Amino acid sequence: MLMPYSPAAEPLTRMADGTVKQISPFTGTEVWTVPGRGNRPIAHPVAERHPLAPGERERACAFCSGRYLETPPEKSRVVIGAGGGFERIDGVPASELATTTAEFRRIPNLFEIVSFDYWRANHGFEIPDAARERMEAYLADPAGAEHAASIARAKLRASGTEPAVWETWGPAERRAYLASFFAGGHDIIVGRRHFTDDAVDSAGLAGSGTLSVTEHRAYIRLAVAAAHDLYETNRWVRYVAVFQNWLRPAGASFDHLHKQLVAIDERGVSAQLELEKVRANPNLYNEMAVDYAAYQGLLVASNEHAVAFAGFGHRYPTLEVYSTSAICEPWRMSREEVDAVADLLHALHAATGADVPSNEEWHHKPIDVDQPMPWHVTLKWRVSTLAGFEGGTKIYLNTIDPWSLRERVVERLEDLRADRLIAPMMVGDECPTTPNRLLYNPVLSR
Repeated sequence: MLMPYSPAAEPLTRMADGTVKQISPFTGTEVWTVPGRGNRPIAHPVAERHPLAPGERERACAFCSGRYLETPPEKSRVVIGAGGGFERIDGVPASELATTTAEFRRIPNLFEIVSFDYWRANHGFEIPDAARERMEAYLADPAGAEHAASIARAKLRASGTEPAVWETWGPAERRAYLASFFAGGHDIIVGRRHFTDDAVDSAGLAGSGTLSVTEHRAYIRLAVAAAHDLYETNRWVRYVAVFQNWLRPAGASFDHLHKQLVAIDERGVSAQLELEKVRANPNLYNEMAVDYAAYQGLLVASNEHAVAFAGFGHRYPTLEVYSTSAICEPWRMSREEVDAVADLLHALHAATGADVPSNEEWHHKPIDVDQPMPWHVTLKWRVSTLAGFEGGTKIYLNTIDPWSLRERVVERLEDLRADRLIAPMMVGDECPTTPNRLLYNPVLSR
């Protein structure tokens, strides 16, 4: 018996009045872009602008390089080595924190989304041997013991507990409380700069796009390595969410460049929704992401191992970067493949500008999924606020349609490339439109 043909909704539809209706092929989210609403300003300048005071570059917030002891014991740092390249150093003792300058640091989040106690209570997770050895070595150093105690007291105070309780605890209770600093599943990757090197006032914030190409590659590599480590150290982890909130309107607690990694014991709703679609059509990411974007003239940039386009079906104006690698896990990819994604992402941040609030969200194949799913990253411009219309209809108003977003970004990328502020890449109409560029689908590699 023939089944009735039931085509999926078209992702992009232009109405006669200029309204653009979008439907995400992955989540079914419906989005409208209404003419005229995209004319509003998208930048969020710093609320209080003042000349930088002496020492403010290094001490503006708790993530700054002059305040290492105000964050939990770092897990690793990236420094510039003797040869001029970037090198990673793991487990720096507290007494040696100032002996090198960390370009990027991996530190525990003081207030975890999924806490160490969650893993211990629900899964019986205990601090791994390697983390325990690092904790004991750190606490054996008097400077390390004092640092850890200081952070513990600060956390107790912020949690509404009298800090003096720390003094009443014995060694076992103290180590149990400190375990999250050494074996927790919520980490932060922090950049060195709060302000750009040429900033003269507090408006000159240093974002992803103000990094050099090589700095941004090192930043991404450290995040990739941290995600892999979170999987390796806790066997109950099913997914590691990697994201970056830039500026307070996008959810950032500090206007200081940082990414967050959160290990969870589920695949996550987004990954699960995508998985159901991909099981029905294993080539979905080619057909309904990159290929569809190419057919619609939405490609933004491309290089040997990655492609970027103006996304559709998102609640906010969104740029997307896809790895074209046949390998799905970024930590298994070659350095060139990871750097290719980093370069396009860096270029999109630079084109966006450091005064635009944004969310960078990574998507990769959950560790327990057999279906290939490519590594891809979305960069969402948080330039509007969801309100009653969206809540009542579940139709979201996106102020910039994909073609306008593409035009705006391509124009900026051409200027950045001419000034050599981004890596070499193809931009706009230079991008190849060959179908099936994403090689995650094993059928395409045969």
